Amino acid sequence: MRLSNAALATLAARAAGEVVVPAYDRGSLAPGIVHLGLGAFHRAHQAVYTEHTLRAGDHRWGIVGVSLRRADTSEALAPQDHLYVVDVRDGSAESFQVIGALITSLVAPQSAAAVLGAMSDPRCHIVSLTITEKGYCRNPASGALQFEHPDIAHDLREAVAPRSAIGFVVRALALRRAAGLGPFTVLSCDNLPSNGDTMRALTLAFAREADPALADWIEQKGAFPNTMVDRIVPLTTNADRTRVAKQLGADDAWPVVTEPFSQWVIEDRFAGPRPAWEHAGATLVDDARPYEQAKLRMLNSAHSALAYFGSLIGYDTVDQAIGAPAVLNFVESMLRDEVEPTLSRPDLAAYRAELFTRFRNTALDHRLQQIATDGSQKLPQRWLESVRANLKSGAPIERLAFALAGWIAYLGGVDETGRTYAVADPLAGTLTEAVRSTLLADTVDAVRTLLEIESIFGCDLRAHLRFVAQVARHLDAIRTQGVVKAMGAFAA
Repeated sequence: MRLSNAALATLAARAAGEVVVPAYDRGSLAPGIVHLGLGAFHRAHQAVYTEHTLRAGDHRWGIVGVSLRRADTSEALAPQDHLYVVDVRDGSAESFQVIGALITSLVAPQSAAAVLGAMSDPRCHIVSLTITEKGYCRNPASGALQFEHPDIAHDLREAVAPRSAIGFVVRALALRRAAGLGPFTVLSCDNLPSNGDTMRALTLAFAREADPALADWIEQKGAFPNTMVDRIVPLTTNADRTRVAKQLGADDAWPVVTEPFSQWVIEDRFAGPRPAWEHAGATLVDDARPYEQAKLRMLNSAHSALAYFGSLIGYDTVDQAIGAPAVLNFVESMLRDEVEPTLSRPDLAAYRAELFTRFRNTALDHRLQQIATDGSQKLPQRWLESVRANLKSGAPIERLAFALAGWIAYLGGVDETGRTYAVADPLAGTLTEAVRSTLLADTVDAVRTLLEIESIFGCDLRAHLRFVAQVARHLDAIRTQGVVKAMGAFAA
């Protein structure tokens, strides 16, 4: 039996007390949210908070999911009426919930008009995004919109059939303005500094190029709250599907697996109505930046360090990497001594301890190569902002320099056991050539050349000779001694 609306009653009876299923009328849900970037994270995070609202009786917030690139998620979920299972695991317990909040899914390359229609529907009040850092078509170092990006250039020429999230948002807002409707709230849920402010600036830059009057309207009436999202969501495997089917008594083509922990901090400034997400555990605040900075520079920073060092050593998962004493000691000291002093969130030591407990969750099988993707887009906010803060204050940067050296070594594509892996990054060609130069030339000169990639490092870091020398020295140590032995320099 396949998971579906028709199967819900049978599943509820069969799995009573073991699987939570929607008890509300899914046919009564209005399409109040359009979500761009229909991936596992959204389905395990924002959709779960929204499910709570629907179960409480507010049926204005059905989700229209949009895949901006591939049709695989839509093709998996459409035959099962867009129902799917969230499988929550830790080392000692497991729970299952069928989510009904997703009412339909669209594939943008197949029908841009349908996506724009959903976004310009008067019932749509929120357009949310989980499109990853590279989906914003921005320069990671400066934050400016890349007008030369192929998707942005296309969308400025062909406004009626956008490809980028920015293009869809601006075109849909133009349609709403022409129809006499107010704007929807644009809710970025990606790991970007001040993600709402960033999305606002990119949207206005695009709109001002396309239609200055529209840009003025968006600037005056639009809303782009900053958010912080936090939940670990590994890639779903066939073993996960088998496990869920056994518990559910029905096949789910694309369940999501996640951890018990979940956090969502949202600035409470919307252009119209919003779900009562706070009743599901979200935190509504005036300023999300202290939470967002701590999450980016601690959890995401640690994840990247674990991904690159663990992959070099030959590990496959986060719990394996954090289980290595040298790696654990290094990452913990990097956060404690060089990252936390740059942050203003309270109780940072307790937050750090909680992170390492989550990293040790052996039930998640969180793959290091999943985290390692798109490093050129991630590291500016995960590591380099801490580097800049410490360079400005004169604080230590030795461990952050070692982490960057680890990333450079990772870009070589071979671990210490001789196993090769693919480096997935939008700048892979440029990075491969730059890393090759670090093998052929003086390491200090080669690292300085690598730091001349302005879209990652800006124009400033290559001028800090102490930082360049530290990265080069640690890169030589990692290559000649191996990661674990090189980390011995930081042993207490």
